[in-house]
Amino acid sequence: MEKWMVSAKKADFQKLAAEFGIDPVTARLIRNRDIVGEEAMREYLYGDLTWLHDPHLLKDMDKSVRILQEKIREGKKIRVIGDYDIDGVNASYILLTGLLRCGALADVDIPDRIRDGYGLNEHLIELAAEAEVDTIITCDNGIAAVQEIAQAKALGMTVIVTDHHEPQEVLPPADALINPKQPDCPYPYKSLCGAAVAFKLIQCLYEAYGISAEEWDPLLENVAFATVGDVMDLTGENRILVKEGLKRLNHTRNEGFRALIAANGLTEGPISAYHIGFVLGPCINATGRLDTAKRALKLLMASTPEQAKILAEELKSLNDERKDMTQQGVAEAMELMESTSMKEDKVLVIYLPTCHESLAGIIAGRIREKYNRPVFVLTKAEEGVKGSGRSIEAYNMFQELCKVSGLFTKFGGHPMAAGLSLPEENVERFRKEINEAAELTEDDLLPKIMIDVPMPLDYIKEKLIRELSVLEPFGKANTKPVFADRNLKILRAQIIGRNRNVLKMLVQNASGCTMEALYFGDIPGFEDYIRENFGPAELELLLQGRPSSVVLSMTYYPSVNEFRGNKTLQIVIQNYQRGKGETSGKK
Repeated sequence: MEKWMVSAKKADFQKLAAEFGIDPVTARLIRNRDIVGEEAMREYLYGDLTWLHDPHLLKDMDKSVRILQEKIREGKKIRVIGDYDIDGVNASYILLTGLLRCGALADVDIPDRIRDGYGLNEHLIELAAEAEVDTIITCDNGIAAVQEIAQAKALGMTVIVTDHHEPQEVLPPADALINPKQPDCPYPYKSLCGAAVAFKLIQCLYEAYGISAEEWDPLLENVAFATVGDVMDLTGENRILVKEGLKRLNHTRNEGFRALIAANGLTEGPISAYHIGFVLGPCINATGRLDTAKRALKLLMASTPEQAKILAEELKSLNDERKDMTQQGVAEAMELMESTSMKEDKVLVIYLPTCHESLAGIIAGRIREKYNRPVFVLTKAEEGVKGSGRSIEAYNMFQELCKVSGLFTKFGGHPMAAGLSLPEENVERFRKEINEAAELTEDDLLPKIMIDVPMPLDYIKEKLIRELSVLEPFGKANTKPVFADRNLKILRAQIIGRNRNVLKMLVQNASGCTMEALYFGDIPGFEDYIRENFGPAELELLLQGRPSSVVLSMTYYPSVNEFRGNKTLQIVIQNYQRGKGETSGKK
C-alpha cells in the first residue's frame, strides 16, 4: 500500500508562466523544487558557466595556488591522494591533469578500500615519505584527518586539503584547507562535490599560469560525472556544472570515457545524468569495490583508444560481477527476511557473513526500496563485523545509532546512511536494541508517492513535453516530475519485449481521452495486483486485449514516441493503484 500525496506549494503560476514564457505546469514544477524568487528562476532556466561563483572566494584558494607555484618552481614532488569512489577518482584525475599541465612533478595514490579504508591514513603517508614526496594534496577527503596530517607535517611535508565533507570541531593542521563547508569560508554555494572543489583549484592555478579557460573546459565532464555519481543535490551551481558537463561528455575527447560509453552500448543516443548514475558510474565504482580504483583512474588517463578499450571492458566486466554478487546478496537477505521473525521488525538488521563488505550498502538500499524500512546489512570482516545502513525520511539513522553507540567499535554517518563496526557477539543485541529504541509509526513505514501535478491526459501536448527538458538534468533535489491522472480505464494490454518485461496498454480517462501507456516495472507484481483487486477473469480479459472492468489511477511521465517519422504521445507509468480512490493530500 502506498500513500499518494500532491505537492501543494503556492505561487502565482500564471504570472510566472507569462513572465518566463513557459507553461503554468512548468512553473509549478519549478516551484515544487523550492525555486523561489525571480533571480532563482532565471538561474534555474538560463544558468550557464557565467553564473558560477568566483573560485577565489574559497578560503585558502589563493594561498594554495601560491604554495603550488612555489613547489612547481622548485621541482618538488607533489602527490595527489584521492578516494576510491566516483568522486575521488574524478577529483584525482582533475588535480593530476591540472598539475602536470602546469609543469609539476606529480603523481597520485588512492587508498585500497579493504586494506586502507577511507581517505588519508598512516600507511599512505609512510609510502609518500618513502617516495620523498614534498607535498600532499588530498581530494574528496582530508577534512577529518587531523592525526594523519599532523603525522605528515611531522615528517616535513606540506599538506593542502581539498574536500567537501562536513568539518569536525577540530580542523587538521594543513598548510591550506579548501572546503566550502568550513564555517568561515565565504564561498556562497556549499554543496559542491570533491571533484568540483578540485576543479576550482585547477581553474585558479591555470589562471596563475596564464593557461586559457579552453584547457580546463574539458574537465567539466569529470565534474558532472562526479556530481551525479556522488548523488549530490542538483541545485544551483551543481545543476549548472552537470548541465554543462553533460554537453561536453556527449562530445568527449577523453579516450577512457569514449571507451566506457562504447563498452556499455551507449553510442547511439545522448548521455544523460541517468546513464552516469546507473550505467557508467557503477563501472567506475566497481573497481574501488572489488579491485582497485587505480584501474578506473588509469582508464581516464588512457592515451590510446586501444588501451582505453581494454580497460573499459575490464571495468564493465567487474561491474557485471558486482551486479551478480549484489543480486545474490539481495536474494539471501530476502530469504532470511521472509523465513524468520525479522520481517516483523521496524528496523531491519540483516547479517550476511559471506557477503563482500563493499556491497553491504547497495544491498541495504535494495532491501529498503522493497520494504520501505531502515536497513542495516552486516558482513564478516577481518576484525569483527562491518555494516552499512540506508534509511527512510522518517528515521535519522545517525541519531538512532548514537542511542546504542556502546555496541560499536566505530560508527558514523548522516540521517539517510551510516557505516558501523562491532564485535560479532553484539549483532543480535544490536538488532534488538535498535528496534527497541525506534519510534517509527505505521504511517512512517508507508511509502509516500509525491505527485507534482495531477494532470489529465487531455492536457498533454508535444510542446509541453519538449518544454519539460528545461528541467533537466534530473537527480537528487531535482527529481523527474511525477504527474497523475485518476480512474483510467484500460482498454487493452499486452506484454511485449524480448524478455517480456514491458507492459503496453491503451488507456482512457474520464473525459474520453485515449493514450498509449508503457510500464517497465514488475510485470508479475502488476498481474498479481489486478488478480487480487479485480479477479482472475478480468486479468485474462486484459491480457487478451478484450474489454475489462479494470480501472486504475496512475502516476506517469509523458513522452513522444517517434517511429518511422510518425509522432504519437504516450505516458510511462511509474505507480498505480485501484481507481475510484483519492490521489490527493498535502505535503
